[in-house]
Amino acid sequence: MRRLFVLLHRYAGLAMAAFLFISGITGAVISWDHELDDLLNPHLMEARSAGQPRPVLELARLVEERHPQVMVTFMPLNVEAGKSLAFGVSPRVNPATGRLHEPGFNQVFVDPVSGEELGRREWGAVWPVTRENFVSFLYVLHYSLHLPEMWGIDRWGVWLLGVIAVIWTIDCFTGFYLTLPPGRRAATQDVSPAGDSKGREGPERRSWWRRWKPAWQVRWGGGGYKLNFDLHRAFSLWTWVLLFIVAFTAFSLNLYREVFFPLMSTVSTVTPSPFDLRAPTGPHEPIVPRLSHADAIATARGVAAQRGWTDPAGSVFYTPNWGIYGVEFWAPGADHGVGGVGHARIYIDGNDGRLLGDRQPWQGTAADIFVQAQFPLHSGRILGIPGRILISLMGVVVAMLSVTGVYIWWKKRRSRLGSGVRHAARAGQRGIKLPA
Repeated sequence: MRRLFVLLHRYAGLAMAAFLFISGITGAVISWDHELDDLLNPHLMEARSAGQPRPVLELARLVEERHPQVMVTFMPLNVEAGKSLAFGVSPRVNPATGRLHEPGFNQVFVDPVSGEELGRREWGAVWPVTRENFVSFLYVLHYSLHLPEMWGIDRWGVWLLGVIAVIWTIDCFTGFYLTLPPGRRAATQDVSPAGDSKGREGPERRSWWRRWKPAWQVRWGGGGYKLNFDLHRAFSLWTWVLLFIVAFTAFSLNLYREVFFPLMSTVSTVTPSPFDLRAPTGPHEPIVPRLSHADAIATARGVAAQRGWTDPAGSVFYTPNWGIYGVEFWAPGADHGVGGVGHARIYIDGNDGRLLGDRQPWQGTAADIFVQAQFPLHSGRILGIPGRILISLMGVVVAMLSVTGVYIWWKKRRSRLGSGVRHAARAGQRGIKLPA
């Protein structure tokens, strides 16, 4: 059985190594996406005009007047002193072609006082990579590898990394099993690069923990192979719970609609969101809302007041392929980096203004709360700044485990090949014919 688990862990690790290295490094960086974006792009993020900010809805209308080929689909409602407003935009359909315009940008930055446009950019653009889209390039690379659309499907990268996450989740248990000591009568082994057992019969009275304890330790002066082996095994044990959480949440986020939500619905009661109940339109068939942003915000504020919510409306978004508005409620300064499972949200139908549902943090069935926690757990934001630091460090650990795992395999393989050559040479000297 142990031999089978060794093979499973070896080849699963080799299959995942490159993907996990990329995801680990990018994950360590994008834990600080907003802060890095502010640092790299002050010309977009900072506004220098003094005075009273203009109404956000008025600024949104200005954006659409300047760029009639797009419609505003996201806007913050809280204005911070000295900060620009970042409007998210989506292309409209070009009546001449029946397909979406290609404006070359999906974000517009505006000075909230003067209304001056500070700049535009394509968030998540593949090429060219500039300082303006560097952080978003890494963000998209992290969960989709930027794999291109094929056969009308643009989720190949998301699905691929979702499958890798499933393998990783299972391999967490395989790797953990391999750190456990053999049975009491089995040899206490120190595996050589060739995979040979350089063991000795373990004392009968030696405790199970004492035999497992070396797996948690690193022999810093043991040479290259032993150091890599110990780093791989010990760091996997010390961070096992976090590795499992990151692996499982990567699966749940990338394969949410395809696997995770249907699976959760079969084992527990999950309250579907409006997006789970409504099929999206085609990529070139956006739904133009009859309801304005102002009406959606007013409706959501009324519902929030009836329910006793105290936080103000912090942002509003519209999803053209679902025809749904979402209004989020949060206090100024709490848009990102705070603890918990996200903000309260109210969903409004973009066609007739009907209330479609809500999302209230930490409320609902146990399964609802579990679903809410997936992204906050994966990003560390459930614990605020300490959680983000932890996840950033875990990204480095994941990358290190990928490198050390490949190194261990390479050293063992080279040693086995060398042993085979030496064995063949000795057999030839003795006149022994080896089987083909």
